[in-house]
Amino acid sequence: MKKNIAIIMGGYSSEVGISLKSGNVVYKHLNKEKYNPYKIHILKDKWVLVDDDEIEYPINKHDFSAEIKGAKITFDVVFNAIHGTPGENGVILAYFDLIGLKHTSAPFYQMALTFNKRDTLSVVKEYGIPAATSVYLNKGDKISTSAIIEKVGLPCFVKPNGAGSSFGISKVYTQEELIPAINKAYEEDSEILIESFLDGTEVSVGVIQYKGETKVLPITEIVSDNDFFDYKAKYEGESQEITPARLTKEQEVKVNDIAKRVYEILNMSGFSRSEYILVNDEPHFLEMNTVPGLTEASILPQQANHANISLTELFGNAIEMALNN
Repeated sequence: MKKNIAIIMGGYSSEVGISLKSGNVVYKHLNKEKYNPYKIHILKDKWVLVDDDEIEYPINKHDFSAEIKGAKITFDVVFNAIHGTPGENGVILAYFDLIGLKHTSAPFYQMALTFNKRDTLSVVKEYGIPAATSVYLNKGDKISTSAIIEKVGLPCFVKPNGAGSSFGISKVYTQEELIPAINKAYEEDSEILIESFLDGTEVSVGVIQYKGETKVLPITEIVSDNDFFDYKAKYEGESQEITPARLTKEQEVKVNDIAKRVYEILNMSGFSRSEYILVNDEPHFLEMNTVPGLTEASILPQQANHANISLTELFGNAIEMALNN
């Protein structure tokens, strides 16, 4: 009997449009002979099932069901394609746990932890994982630009703590640019971090649970046409994403080892894509994305393709792992 799959997409953050694209790609590539996929839009003003004719049916939040032409639709698994809140930060996953509905992501606590860049860095640094020097700020804190620069140096990066797709990030070259960059980051989050600039090769590496094992996918080298891997570089073609990355065998082994170790340190499961900068051949951890882009052009699907894993296999495996969890 075919399983009913709710593909949740949208969300409440700046990444809503990207999430809708990811969710529609999942819907397109899921094996229709094995699954009955449904597109579920989770938006600030509504939760709705959207059919192929764009007709909307409200989601009953009591049990996450929908009614179509008098027939009640319930789901066996939720496929999480929400970038940002409430999907990537674990909020909606805690709700699914409460109502006993399985999903493709890691447990809600791991999702909340990894969505919080500052907390993630605090955990992995305790295990000796190299990372940039950083300063944390909360909205309302007194700011000493000279003290920040003394600690992290120039140039430096100012980032919202809980935002994705490079929204709100600035690369700062002078002390005068620091306050405007902080204010820009605060538009996305009330918590921010300021990190030292790491001069080296940037790579992105997917680690997933595949057929019951932790699998590191082929590494992607990021060469941005812009000053850093910003929104335009990620989504508007202003970068080169080279898979497999142009690394030495020694560098490749180091990245693979540290990526798998970080995944396991954080007790992850499901999808992940982490970013590293190689400084003097040593990978420095930047952040982890637990609902990475899932379009045909996105990095993790590219990596899966190089590992001879089709999108149908990639998405189907996530569902089977959730069902068997």
